[in-house]
Amino acid sequence: MISVVLRAKNEAAWIGRCLAALRGQRAPDIDVILVDNESTDGTVSVAERYGARVLSISRADFSYGRALNIGIAAARHEIVSLLSAHCIPVNELWADYLMAHLGDGGDAKLCGVYGRQEPLPDTSAVDRRDLWTTFRDERVRQRRDYFFHNANSGIRKSIWQGHPFNEQISGVEDREWGRRMIHLGYEIVYEPQLRVYHHHGIHQGRDEGRAKRVAEVIEVIRSHPK
Repeated sequence: MISVVLRAKNEAAWIGRCLAALRGQRAPDIDVILVDNESTDGTVSVAERYGARVLSISRADFSYGRALNIGIAAARHEIVSLLSAHCIPVNELWADYLMAHLGDGGDAKLCGVYGRQEPLPDTSAVDRRDLWTTFRDERVRQRRDYFFHNANSGIRKSIWQGHPFNEQISGVEDREWGRRMIHLGYEIVYEPQLRVYHHHGIHQGRDEGRAKRVAEVIEVIRSHPK
């Protein structure tokens, strides 16, 4: 049993495919929460047709961390997946891998797991390159490396309750959270079988504005004492 938190703004072109893939999971009782940021393209109506619970966050109040915190607070289950609304689980075993790592009897030192992101046929060459070189075939247990990626990840709600995502930074809230968790003695697992399709990749091509914003936040994270 897992809860899935989707963040979305105008994702009508993709969210139906995401929700259909979630409905097709072998795991039972998947609770889906959409945190919508003033979509105008029918995203909300698509989500409601699939039975998702819809919460709203205004443009004025939005930050990536705040949207996640709103969704996680509403989650009904201990295992909470954080999934981009334009990411599509590759097969019906996606949720099983989350439960295998984070379910009952799992390692208490494990705070989160993130998975492989794969391109689609029309994904740009730049994004295909970045996805293939970032997300490898080997499972990795991270004890010092704090890389974490909320396009396709899972956490334990009980740990999040004491350590929510940073609502003040303008991106890479996943790596900031991962860094705090590693510093506290927790560990992160990269699971290559936790697979999703991600059409625009992790850097969104050559978006210089996004790259600048992300780089500035990472510089702040790296400047904090360990």
